[in-house]
Parts: sequence; C-alpha cells; structure tokens
Amino acid sequence: MASVDTNPLTVLYEQQHRWLRNWLYRQLSCSQRAADLMQDTFMRLLVSNEALEIRQPRPFLAKVARSVLSNHFRRVRLEKAYLEALQCEAEETLPDLATQLILFETLVRLDEALSALDIAVKRAFLWSQLDGLSHAEIADRLGISIATVKRHIIKAGACCMLVAQAHS
Repeated sequence: MASVDTNPLTVLYEQQHRWLRNWLYRQLSCSQRAADLMQDTFMRLLVSNEALEIRQPRPFLAKVARSVLSNHFRRVRLEKAYLEALQCEAEETLPDLATQLILFETLVRLDEALSALDIAVKRAFLWSQLDGLSHAEIADRLGISIATVKRHIIKAGACCMLVAQAHS
C-alpha cells in the first residue's frame, strides 16, 4: 500500500517546484542556475525550524526565492571583486588555489555576518578597518558619539571573530 506524504514541505515541493524553477529562470535566463537556486530555496525552508502554514504558496516561495537571489547576486559581486583583487597581485605572491578558495569562503561568511548587523555598525567598522577613518570622522559621518562608534566597531569586530573561530 502506497503511503501519502503529509509533510507540508514535501507537498509544497511536489506542487510548486516546476513553477519556482520557471520563475527563477525568468529572473536569471539560465536553466542550471535556476535549478540550483530553486533547490537552495527549498533547502532554506527545510533547515528553518518554522512550521509551514502557507495559504498562498507562490507568493511565499517567490519571497523566499528573492532572498536566495539577493544572496546569490551579492556572492557573485563579491566573487568578482575578489578575482579582480587577485589579478592585481603578482603571480608569485598568490596563494595556492585551495587557500584562495578558503579565503573566498571566509570572505563570504564575513560578508554574511556583517550584512546581518545594523547598517551603522557595519559602516563604522568598514570605515575604520578599510578606509582608515578615525573614530571622530566616523562619528561625524554617522552623527553619533565617539563612544557609540567604539561600541559599533567592537560589536562588528566580535562578530568577525566569531566567524573566524567557527571556520578554524
């Protein structure tokens, strides 16, 4: 006797995966990338601990898929910038390919962690670390106190340290 799967995610997948793949294809014009991101969308739902009570499956899936697409495009931009930075380096100073991959994946994790922070925290940290701005310059740009700038930088730095520890 055949059993009927009552898992809401399984049912959602069976009913909507073709529609979602086609929706993603219209966004990307690449069937392989659309298939990958369709699977990523369902994986995101699978690993979330939220109960699925979906009244309108297509708008719900489109919303989740937009987030997956946004992450995809951010990763593509980051990869492009990373590869451009590598091209500026002398070939003899480049790390081996395995190390380059580890560095890129770490960069992706740091970007994800910083993106989860409040925009002022992220800006203060990046202006401090990448642009070399002083605390006073950052405070002036953000319209906050120097003490708050220091707290923001510490918060973002701690976030980055947690990423580094998790991947070491």
